[in-house]
Amino acid sequence: MIDHYDWAGGREAMLRFGPDTGPVVVAALPLFEEANRTRAFVVTILRQLAERGIASALPDLPGQGESLVPLETVRIMQMRDAYQAAVDSFERPAYALGIRSGVLLDTLALINGRWHFAPQDGAELLRELKRIRQTATREALGDSWWAAEDVTEIGGNRLSIDLLSGLTCISPFEETDQVVLRTVRLDSDPRPADLKLPGAPLWRRAEPDNDPALAALLADDIAAWVRACES
Repeated sequence: MIDHYDWAGGREAMLRFGPDTGPVVVAALPLFEEANRTRAFVVTILRQLAERGIASALPDLPGQGESLVPLETVRIMQMRDAYQAAVDSFERPAYALGIRSGVLLDTLALINGRWHFAPQDGAELLRELKRIRQTATREALGDSWWAAEDVTEIGGNRLSIDLLSGLTCISPFEETDQVVLRTVRLDSDPRPADLKLPGAPLWRRAEPDNDPALAALLADDIAAWVRACES
């Protein structure tokens, strides 16, 4: 179902799946081009959750998806505020589902738990953006490579200095006594995780792609985790 939510900067679209009662999982896509490459995959996960009786939502954030807000005007704090507003639009227990750099967007939301897949911090994202820019321009870039211009184009996205500089020191939310965190990675990733699963990193593909088998495995884990948190 296509729905919407309101935040301080206006109104954004939101896809909703599953029942109208019980806990809801609110997804955050990766930032920038990876959002396009993984959107179909994330929607498949959310549809699989609905088949398992778990409600979910995929909000467009400012500068993302069908949002009318130009990406070049967006700051990372605005995306966090919008995600928080999307969560607040549900008057029931909510859980975050973050993919890659999407895990950087749930830190302000009052939620019962965070489930992160292949999480990426701001510094790692900046390194990837720098590599993409260097490949396109064929020039060596220094540490403050974005500071020479107000807006820079990277991989077809126009990004502001404010947005890029806002990524320099932000990290995913860490587990606390009040809010649980579950981290899932691909088995090719050597970093620690609560669960590792076989699959290919779709965010590395040149074009958008999907992996229904992996989506089903992830939906199984999310559904079991949410039910364990609620019990």
